[in-house]
Amino acid sequence: MLLETILILDFGSQYTQLIARKIRELNVYCEIHPYTFIQNSEFRIQNYKGIILSGSPFSVRQKKSPQPDLNLIRGKIPVLGVCYGAQLLAHQSGGEVQPSKHREYGRANLSFVNKDFVLFKNISLNSQVWMSHADTIVSAPENFEIVANTSDVKYAGFHIQGEKTYGIQFHPEVYHTTEGLFLLKNFVVDICKCTQNWTPSSFIDTTINELRHNLGNDKVVMALSGGVDSTVAATLLHRAVGKNLYCIFVDNGLLRKNEFKNVLLSYKHMGLNVKGIDVKKIFYKALKGKKDPELKRKAIGKTFIEIFDREAHKIKNVKWLGQGTIYPDVIESVSVKGPSATIKSHHNVGGLPKKMKLHVVEPLKTLFKDEVRRVGKQLEIEDFILGRHPFPGPGLGIRIIGDITEEKVRILQEVDHIYIEEMKNAGLYNQVWQAGAILTPIRSVGVMGDERTYENVIALRAVTSTDGMTADWCHLPYEFLSKVSNEIINKVKGVNRVVYDISSKPPATIEWE
Repeated sequence: MLLETILILDFGSQYTQLIARKIRELNVYCEIHPYTFIQNSEFRIQNYKGIILSGSPFSVRQKKSPQPDLNLIRGKIPVLGVCYGAQLLAHQSGGEVQPSKHREYGRANLSFVNKDFVLFKNISLNSQVWMSHADTIVSAPENFEIVANTSDVKYAGFHIQGEKTYGIQFHPEVYHTTEGLFLLKNFVVDICKCTQNWTPSSFIDTTINELRHNLGNDKVVMALSGGVDSTVAATLLHRAVGKNLYCIFVDNGLLRKNEFKNVLLSYKHMGLNVKGIDVKKIFYKALKGKKDPELKRKAIGKTFIEIFDREAHKIKNVKWLGQGTIYPDVIESVSVKGPSATIKSHHNVGGLPKKMKLHVVEPLKTLFKDEVRRVGKQLEIEDFILGRHPFPGPGLGIRIIGDITEEKVRILQEVDHIYIEEMKNAGLYNQVWQAGAILTPIRSVGVMGDERTYENVIALRAVTSTDGMTADWCHLPYEFLSKVSNEIINKVKGVNRVVYDISSKPPATIEWE
């Protein structure tokens, strides 16, 4: 099957991934690349059905704003400029872009819509759209036809005569643009002529065939975590190479309570060839005395790689390393902003020792998290695995603030177990994107019976999200939080206080470290 692809050029907008997600919802495949991509030697315009120019935090009037030569694509392929992308089309055509009299941010309504243009087919008059820009197009060449406006924005939508090139100054990808999906469908289906045939089933068939072709009879080794990504990736590899896939599940002493035993059991039922390695003591030794989050992450990563490398070398003639890398990991590693500041070391992208001399195979590197789950469903992986909350690669090591000891791990495992099980019992687990408990370095005075206590403070965390890029804290019922707090304090020795984290991402991160 020929894969029809929409190219999204990223100019640094916070919404770029949302454009991709919306197009994927239409069963159309798309890729995000930095805006410089069209000027690279590897760019082939014939590989794409259409191109979308994203928004940007820059102004086209700034000297160092992103300014690729759009003449490389205009008139040769359908183009849709969104916000900054629309302003860039006008600016490079000799139009005038000026600061808005008032910053246009928030809801607006279309006061004029020309439905004769395919882009605005089925878009209602007064349809609500979302504006987010400090500049506006005040004039454009005569061949720029206005196809939509609002009371404040003259060029809310335009078409360039003689080309399949369009621009809109609002964001169709966000929730608040109520008919945004209609507009994107008009572009990718009616204008770009995509056939909407990119489905979980087609992805599975295509991926397995590619894996069989690329891997042949080679052996593949893969580390499993028990999470969604690595499980789905391993299942695809297993379907492709069968017994030539060797899986390793490492107990680093930082897993959830009973997780090592339970995960190995679940993989056995799936027919995967998995070897379990209990190396808790080695990890605890590597982490001894380390308090800084980055040092802990690096120690965990380094130790894991050393152990995995040792185990991989026990398999003769292994040539490939399987990983559960997903698309947001890939996008972040090639950020439009260049080498960005490291917020946290990532456990999938990069970091492999050269001495392993293995080729990397990443079956899920084009998928978002929700797409991974849909593929897993199609593969008939059990719901209790697909529905698992994301769990950080360094495990409980970054949920224990400060240095790590076996006793601290024991305390947090017990707390986490109570929290997650009570969440499942209350029917809340599937409403939450990710939940976990944090063992803080704070101790507080308490009273148990007639005795004074001076013990640990636990913070509970629960967030809602779609892909982990942004997240809101969950408004869990007070009754639930009260019950969980009582259960933890009464049953876990070493804890006398429980607090609930109500921070969103940004500015906070989901994990504390």
